[in-house]
Amino acid sequence: MRWEGDRESDNVEDRRGSGGGGGFGFGGRSIGIGTIVVALVASYFLGVSPATILGLLSGGAPPQRQAQVEQAPGERADDRESRFVRTTLAYTEDAWAQLFSEQGAQYTPARLVLFEGRTNTACGVGESATGPFYCPADSKVYIDLGFFRTMQQRFNVEGEFAQAYVIAHEVGHHVQNLLGISNKVHAARQRASETQGNALSVRQELQADCFAGVWANRTNQRSKILEQGDVETALNAASAIGDDALQKQSRSVVVPDSFTHGTSAQRVRWFQRGLKSGQVADCNTFDARQL
Repeated sequence: MRWEGDRESDNVEDRRGSGGGGGFGFGGRSIGIGTIVVALVASYFLGVSPATILGLLSGGAPPQRQAQVEQAPGERADDRESRFVRTTLAYTEDAWAQLFSEQGAQYTPARLVLFEGRTNTACGVGESATGPFYCPADSKVYIDLGFFRTMQQRFNVEGEFAQAYVIAHEVGHHVQNLLGISNKVHAARQRASETQGNALSVRQELQADCFAGVWANRTNQRSKILEQGDVETALNAASAIGDDALQKQSRSVVVPDSFTHGTSAQRVRWFQRGLKSGQVADCNTFDARQL
């Protein structure tokens, strides 16, 4: 992946080395790209709205914010991993600013928090074991960079573009939040059974995968970031963290009703769809008869 020398985002907050907060794990609403252990997949409390995304770029009620105790960011790190994260976030900012502008709307960037172990969020105490996640209550993406090493060691997924896909997926959840989808998601899941709620969650996660594909399309058009083999690394990542793959690895039994993120094939399919078209309208998982 070609990225060095491109613009770096200022919306990265580095809390590494500052110590973590106490707590009982996630108690609020958060969604993420995947988990290291299958038991934690079910800890993502935000599902999916039954509404479609078509026409939403022009509006949507802003989500209610929860009070949060801010942690002072550490000094700006200049290691390769930190520069990569800042550059990738900048790519998402440029791509989504363009996409929103095409619909006459203005994009509000997410902030990305780097942490180690655990950290305070407006959704409760975030922990590294849950993997990268997005908190809609404070519009922040939270990442412990150790997750990328876990991807390599446990899932044999390597490559910086695979890591960029992870970040782009979480920013996709931020876009859903901006569009007003996240509030509708929570309301829909409150009315649904557990099985129905899981099915709604799958549709939202697959939409975020598709949004990551849209991001990759637009960013490559603009900055020519893709190198040979990059797309394959992202597809490997999407496949490795499918619910069926995680359940097989964990307990050798697959329980479709418990899926919250989609199968490996579904995640690959929707990422490819966004990558091919570069259009938000093609990411309508909500009305799709077949995922």
